[in-house]
Amino acid sequence: MCSTEWTQKRCFRALCCKGPPPPRPEYDLVCIGLSGSGKTSLLSQLCSESPENIVSTTGFSIKAVPFQNAILNVKELGGADNIRKYWSRYYQGSQGVIFVLDSASSEDDLETARNELHSALQHPQLCTLPFLILANHQDKPAARSVQEIKKYFELEPLARGKRWILKPCSLDDMEAVKDSFSLLINLLEERDFEPSRM
Repeated sequence: MCSTEWTQKRCFRALCCKGPPPPRPEYDLVCIGLSGSGKTSLLSQLCSESPENIVSTTGFSIKAVPFQNAILNVKELGGADNIRKYWSRYYQGSQGVIFVLDSASSEDDLETARNELHSALQHPQLCTLPFLILANHQDKPAARSVQEIKKYFELEPLARGKRWILKPCSLDDMEAVKDSFSLLINLLEERDFEPSRM
């Protein structure tokens, strides 16, 4: 076969046999954290929404957050005192958890956030799922470091054997936030390929 004919066949095959790109996998996630931790702002920025229209979530909202290799359907739950007791009603069907905390909050709020994270890590519907824990508001002077948060939240002993990622973040550095979500997507993909347990 002459090289021209071979090239033509190869080009024809490339043109006619190339179908649409495979659909991106979709994952259903739940996003929790106290009021004021920045859940809504982070998710809105990831969806390229205008910051002027951001209103704190009082019940729950669902956002489809697009990434190059996946779409995350994030159910964000309001973090007010009177709503947190209902969080567990919305856990069913989740494939991963995003927990946002205000790293510059008061000691009392940090203690409350710690208790809520501990409850989530031990909840029967969430305990086997990957967790992305975001220490938000790192741009504030009072922000605690990731190491301080890890120690205060007792993550090493509590989350041993679980898949979790703790990352610093702020609205000033959305690239770092996207990188953190990419790590979570990797954990979700790994979970997809695990053999099912009998």
